[in-house]
Amino acid sequence: MSEHDPTGRPQRRTRADYERGLPGYHDPTAGVGGSTPARSALTLRAVLAAFGLLVCAAGAVVSFRAGLTWFGVVLVVVAAVALVDLVWILYRKRRGEPG
Repeated sequence: MSEHDPTGRPQRRTRADYERGLPGYHDPTAGVGGSTPARSALTLRAVLAAFGLLVCAAGAVVSFRAGLTWFGVVLVVVAAVALVDLVWILYRKRRGEPG
């Protein structure tokens, strides 16, 4: 599959392209020295992000009740980062990327 159509515009990737995995997507040196294309463990990332979200949210509630406001705010920020990461991972999985 060529990277561009006859007019010079980049081609749109299909679900099959993502199922096979994009070569060198995460590795700018892919193919050099016989390295294999990198693949992301999306399911593992989703589980870890969900775990982090739950732990940080519960920790924030406990911290606010204990009067540790600054620590609760830190945990809320980390929980928000975990939520954004989880949403992005689920978007990539729904798009058809393997992992």
